[in-house]
Amino acid sequence: MNRPEAAISDLVAPLRATFSSGRTRALDWRRHQLERLRALLVNEEAALLDALRTDLGKGAAEAWMTEIGVVIAEVDHARRNLKRWARPERVASALAQLPARSAIERVPFGVVLVLAPWNYPVNLVLAPLVGALAAGNCVVLKLSEGAAATAESLARLIPEYLDDEAVRVVTGGPEAAERLLELPFDLIFFTGGPTIGRRVMEAAARRLTPVVLELGGKSPCIVADDADVAVAARRIAWGKFVNAGQTCVAPDYVLVERAREAALLEALEGAIRRFFGDDPRESGDYGRIVDARHHDRLVGLLAGGEVVCGGTHDASSRYLAPTVLTGVDLEAPLMIDEIFGPILPVVPVDGIDEAVGFIADRPDPLAMYVFSRSSETARGVLDRTTSGGACVNDVLMHLANPRLPFGGVGASGSGAYHGRSGFEAFSHRRSVLSRGTWIDPAVRYPPYGGGKLALLKRLFMPFGGNSRGTDRAGPGPGR
Repeated sequence: MNRPEAAISDLVAPLRATFSSGRTRALDWRRHQLERLRALLVNEEAALLDALRTDLGKGAAEAWMTEIGVVIAEVDHARRNLKRWARPERVASALAQLPARSAIERVPFGVVLVLAPWNYPVNLVLAPLVGALAAGNCVVLKLSEGAAATAESLARLIPEYLDDEAVRVVTGGPEAAERLLELPFDLIFFTGGPTIGRRVMEAAARRLTPVVLELGGKSPCIVADDADVAVAARRIAWGKFVNAGQTCVAPDYVLVERAREAALLEALEGAIRRFFGDDPRESGDYGRIVDARHHDRLVGLLAGGEVVCGGTHDASSRYLAPTVLTGVDLEAPLMIDEIFGPILPVVPVDGIDEAVGFIADRPDPLAMYVFSRSSETARGVLDRTTSGGACVNDVLMHLANPRLPFGGVGASGSGAYHGRSGFEAFSHRRSVLSRGTWIDPAVRYPPYGGGKLALLKRLFMPFGGNSRGTDRAGPGPGR
């Protein structure tokens, strides 16, 4: 529902009352909410697929794979592992603390805000929600106005399936997001571009609110001279043109060793034709640009290189063909800003060292990809670069494993989620020391004369790492 400003102002207090009641901390409540979220995805699949087709032109198979199925996998993984994740982690106690039991508890932050983007408007709102619910939080979900049909569907469905005293939905434009950022949330989770990310961080800093920022950047792809070019081309083309290139971890550009450039360009053109036919505009598996503004921006980027294939566009249908460019101007906007669309620049380099240097001279990307038959070459690239995540001989697929954290580094983001990392992102690690009272040595209390200092040094030295305790709990209170 589209909440007016007055309603937005009143969002946090009732959610905090729900959280203070303690019911969201119960594992049974968390499990039930996850089960209900799964039911939403399964029961309402057709409605969600229709909305995604309206907003982004997504075919059913692509939409299910990248939006619905991946979130179902997240839900199932969280349900299977929730009890283990939530169990207190026992750690050693130092000699001076005995008798004691030390543990790290994962406790929910409280009332959290999730600001979602338009490019994957189901996945990128519900996958963070999995972590937030698994951790026991109350949640405000701000849906993107950029994917209006999907936002309308989710705003209707979420209150029908989830506890509406713990999960609230807000729609609307940037003014609604700005108003939300003025409220006293306990954590803010934002997915989007670095410009808005900075504004989110500035707003959070005023209240010292912790943030998780999932941003983007120009994710590079290296094709070494020993790569399987046919396989590389298929996988790069799939990863680049899924969702019409509107993917934060899509290969933004390819650095190919010069001797393989011609073969790669030919293989990319062939892969595109096999995927989408001679005219991708007729393919039910190829999406559309989200709106006219982004379409015009992308068309303008085409001037930065020479078209190998694609390049055709139609503003009325927000269509831009899968496009491969060569002869790229490295100073053009195409190579400066994240493309976020179906344009793939291919840049020849004279060896892996030049490719690595090219990447190292630019901000750390959200993802990085390297294709090589040599594990030594691939390992060398990974060891000499920094990125949020990486794939060897593939693209995008690291996101599909809920056991791998997904997040950025530097300008591409901070924090991570998916699987246990999502549970951890929405949990505070609280240190708890419980001591018995049956013994209370006087050595810790003043006055400190009579040789107490020497004894204190012996007792507290274990804090330096020579602890008498182990990761199994020491004597508990009253033992």
